[in-house]
Amino acid sequence: MNNILILYSTTDGHTLTISKRIANCLKTNSNISVTPLINCTKDDLKNNDVIIIGASIRYGKHNPKVKEFIENNLMILENKKNAFFTVNVVARKENKNQPETNPYLIKFLKSITWKPDIVDVFAGRLDYPSLNFWDKQIIRLIMYITKGPIDLKKTYEFTDWNRVESFAQKILNSSN
Repeated sequence: MNNILILYSTTDGHTLTISKRIANCLKTNSNISVTPLINCTKDDLKNNDVIIIGASIRYGKHNPKVKEFIENNLMILENKKNAFFTVNVVARKENKNQPETNPYLIKFLKSITWKPDIVDVFAGRLDYPSLNFWDKQIIRLIMYITKGPIDLKKTYEFTDWNRVESFAQKILNSSN
């Protein structure tokens, strides 16, 4: 049985939702912890066999704390089985929903030394009603330009949950 740590950095909570789905898929064979990345300690990393990091994108960037965390814990990450996933609304598009085609994931991976064992990208969720006034307007403009949904009264779920579960299965297969 493995101890698996799922760390997440989220803007609006959807990366946590995805992390919990991954944890649910892995729990039959492992002890799972789902923790905010900013609360993770070196002991947390050392006491787990597998480390998964999930991070959301807002305005084309991950939270800078994600890169900082990876740089500060590179040696530990490299010596454990590991995985990384990113969550962004751009991944709703078929030509940008793979690790090799998602511009934000490609840019992020080029900016770090760590080479995760398993990598994926998931389309996120756009919850207009929960956004503040300015985010609502800016994101709506971006969606208009990119031919996305613009109804400010609606929430749009783009996540392919089968793909999330397949990612979890890859992690299970690699940790056995």
